[in-house]
Amino acid sequence: MTGTLYGLGIGPGDPDLITLKALKRLQSAPVLAYPALEDGDSLARAIIAPHLTAPKIEIAIRIPMTIERAPAQAAYDNAAVEISRYLEKGDDVAVLCEGDPFFYGSFMYLFGRVAEKYKVEVVPGVSSLTACATSLQSPLSARNDILTVLPAPLSSDILRARLQEADSAAIMKVGRHFARVRDVIFDLGLENNARYIERATMENEKIMALADVPKNAAPYFSMILIHKRGQAWK
Repeated sequence: MTGTLYGLGIGPGDPDLITLKALKRLQSAPVLAYPALEDGDSLARAIIAPHLTAPKIEIAIRIPMTIERAPAQAAYDNAAVEISRYLEKGDDVAVLCEGDPFFYGSFMYLFGRVAEKYKVEVVPGVSSLTACATSLQSPLSARNDILTVLPAPLSSDILRARLQEADSAAIMKVGRHFARVRDVIFDLGLENNARYIERATMENEKIMALADVPKNAAPYFSMILIHKRGQAWK
């Protein structure tokens, strides 16, 4: 009998935001895999570190931080091969995914390589989207609002068009795109209805006005929430 691959959504950063189901799977699986910087640490592993109660075989999936897709795809190819070796032996493997595995989650790339051959169980997690809304005390949408989720790397023209159509919007992966995204928001006159947050739920969480964020200081884990009415309950 082969092992089961568990894709665990471990939440946005606060170790207490892992679900009970993900915690059980984490603690029972003998093999633990997680994304990590090519030459650095793993945020995902750091999040669940307080919950590790016994030694495990660990697989660090080294993801090159490049714009090109090929290097990252090769890393997932290699990880799928390594993980499959343990599954073939009957060992369960828990793969960590920050936020939720199927909401811009890295786990989906392993899922696409492994699911046809092995049993896979995906455990949903608290997403960065809902975590940011909670930290900002800013409900995402209400009634018949249409919520639009926009990756910041989109072109300015597309961002502008989608924001003009949206009732409420979440702009993710802001990072190095912040200055350009901020310009679009100001051009549309939405700056007073926009809220900026970085590293939501983490110890170094920061909430700032758009105008106060340095142009080149926004990290990858930052988000801007916009609601056309200002607040969803209005």
